[in-house]
Amino acid sequence: MQKSVLKPILWSDEKLILLDQRVLPGSTSYLTATTMEEVIHAIREMAVRGAPAIAITGAFGIVLYLNGCSAKPSYSELNKKLTDLLDSRPTAVNLRLAIEEFLSRFPENSYSQATLSDLQKGAKEFALFMLKEDLDNNLTLSKHGLSLFPNSPSVLHIVTHCNTGALATAGHGTALGVIRSLRDAGHSVTVYADETRPYLQGARLTAWEMKEEGIPAFLITDNMVGWLMSTRNVDAVIVGADRIASNGDTANKIGTYPLAIVAKHHGVPFYVAATEKSLDFRISDGSQIPIEMRNGSEVTSFSFLKDENGKSLLNEGVIAPAGMEALNPSFDVTPASLISGIITERGIVSPVNESNLRNLFPKTARDR
Repeated sequence: MQKSVLKPILWSDEKLILLDQRVLPGSTSYLTATTMEEVIHAIREMAVRGAPAIAITGAFGIVLYLNGCSAKPSYSELNKKLTDLLDSRPTAVNLRLAIEEFLSRFPENSYSQATLSDLQKGAKEFALFMLKEDLDNNLTLSKHGLSLFPNSPSVLHIVTHCNTGALATAGHGTALGVIRSLRDAGHSVTVYADETRPYLQGARLTAWEMKEEGIPAFLITDNMVGWLMSTRNVDAVIVGADRIASNGDTANKIGTYPLAIVAKHHGVPFYVAATEKSLDFRISDGSQIPIEMRNGSEVTSFSFLKDENGKSLLNEGVIAPAGMEALNPSFDVTPASLISGIITERGIVSPVNESNLRNLFPKTARDR
């Protein structure tokens, strides 16, 4: 039986309410944002994360900024605010596209004719549209994902990485959305969730979603997947995407690339689940995707995991010698050659190459 969709992003009484993902699974609490600055802080501090959710949150941040204006901002003032918003998380393309789509509704050559009320109304309509569109696209994407698996109910074992469910989107999810839809179609699904060091999105968030949904799951450390695939039957790997280049190279949470290599070695299909909003036809390949570098303290300690009062959730937070430097790239790029197929709301891209991507998304290819 299909369960109700988790809603991590809510718009109520002209306020943005966000499920605070920093404190999961220890507690469930919500943040209320009333300004653009509070939205930017929530994105930077990963109270909200996941490329689609970041873009939607950013769209509501524009609403809050305009609602807080007593007079219409100049076009340069608006763009300065939007640049600050874009700088909050640079790797995922979804936020940039959301900002550009909003600006396309109020181009500079006609901006002077718009009133502040026009801007406020347009921004709110756009943000609410994005919220609904993402959920609809996730549900459609997941139905397409079913075609990659047997029609009759089967026992399936699927590996996933990071968190790609309702928490990372408007609801249902991309990679986890496919898994949810497989369960709803009658398949007996067992999920192996990588813990996803260093921020532990798999351990804290995906595991939490699976428990909430009642989907059988095992948590594994990121370095267990070779053992897993060599000793147990794994039917597929399904991950999400933060940006997909023209040739199909895909940026996703750090650790995705080695997972794809291991899957290739063991002959396990490796699928990316993403909507059109993750495609970036302006870049030819993954080498052009900017990789966000985060603070090394996320690698050397668990002190970044705090409750709503700012208290560490772990008593023994330090796991490396004092003063130890650490690299902390938030994403890596998986070459298209390692990807069996990209599951989208328009269908499956396979083989993964630029020609097939552009054939499935001709308007996207033409406009970007």
